[in-house]
Amino acid sequence: MKKGELLNSEISYVISKLGHKDQLAVADAGLPIPSGVQRIDLAVAKNLPGFIPVLKAVLSEQKIEMVIMADETKEKSPKLHKEIMGILKDKEAEYGMEIPIIYITHEAFKTRLGNCKAVVRTGEFTPYANIVLISGVVF
Repeated sequence: MKKGELLNSEISYVISKLGHKDQLAVADAGLPIPSGVQRIDLAVAKNLPGFIPVLKAVLSEQKIEMVIMADETKEKSPKLHKEIMGILKDKEAEYGMEIPIIYITHEAFKTRLGNCKAVVRTGEFTPYANIVLISGVVF
């Protein structure tokens, strides 16, 4: 049995195939996922599983160098935004480098999902609980 934090085999498989600059999204329950993009659906019920625990589990395996979020996250979900920022600060300390954040409109964010290898759908009901993780390299 796998002993790491992330136990979901589909997510682990997608992460294992990511190359430098490839993109993976973690999304709330309502984000529309474009046809042709792999959907890894974890949603069971309202807020189960939540966005933050899933994001942390994904980041336990994926090395990132940049993230993309919707501008609206800061204003509409400030508590969530603060939690995400704390997680990213921890990753910056772990990596010894800054992780740039690109903010775009929610409409542009939805369009950007077409570039993702997969979208991990959570049961999160907090508005704008979405992030695109851009892969870095481990060397």
